[in-house]
Amino acid sequence: MKSLLALLLFAASLPLAAQVAPSPGPVVVVDFTNLGVSPSHWVITLHRDGNGHFHSDRVEPPSTESRDIDVPVIDRDIQISPSFAGRVFQTAQQHHWFNEECESHLKVAFQGWKKVSYSGPGAEGSCTFNYSKDKDIQALGDALMGVAETVLAGARLEMLLQHDRLGLDKEIEFMVEASKDGRLREIGAIREILAKVEGDPEVLDRVRKKARALLAHSGT
Repeated sequence: MKSLLALLLFAASLPLAAQVAPSPGPVVVVDFTNLGVSPSHWVITLHRDGNGHFHSDRVEPPSTESRDIDVPVIDRDIQISPSFAGRVFQTAQQHHWFNEECESHLKVAFQGWKKVSYSGPGAEGSCTFNYSKDKDIQALGDALMGVAETVLAGARLEMLLQHDRLGLDKEIEFMVEASKDGRLREIGAIREILAKVEGDPEVLDRVRKKARALLAHSGT
């Protein structure tokens, strides 16, 4: 009798347990806007394990834009290294989940508005800046912009591989230099397209060699 009662109680508890959804994990979002560049707006959503999402809105490139190719709207999942993501969340925690004034109000060149936000169990916050008075926040903005530039560079590679293989030469040279000086961050986020370029026999050998070198430094 006791065994039957215990079984009935256990069975009755199953529907209730099924209705309890797991708590959402913490997330950091950076929302970038600058009407003087293309794309003029993009958003990176990042989780602590390095999983994330990138979305950009396409506009006509400004007349002063020097790039030869403009990418369409991007809306895709991305993966960055857990160590990079860990530093992002560590900065958020050290700065009160972005519940502080982070704009310097200094007369510096406009680099684009960056709104960084944190949302997680028990805490949330955000701040917006062009140039931050705090070196950690400024460094975070620079790093996340570097991730965005990497994703955009990968999208350009995809277009060139499909429509203009000769154009890959100039683009891959830009990527090599930008990865050295920090304009591109987390090259591993575009590992798949780099591997396609490196493995395509119709691509110039020097382009394939540079793609191979980038892959070697992408965390693989």
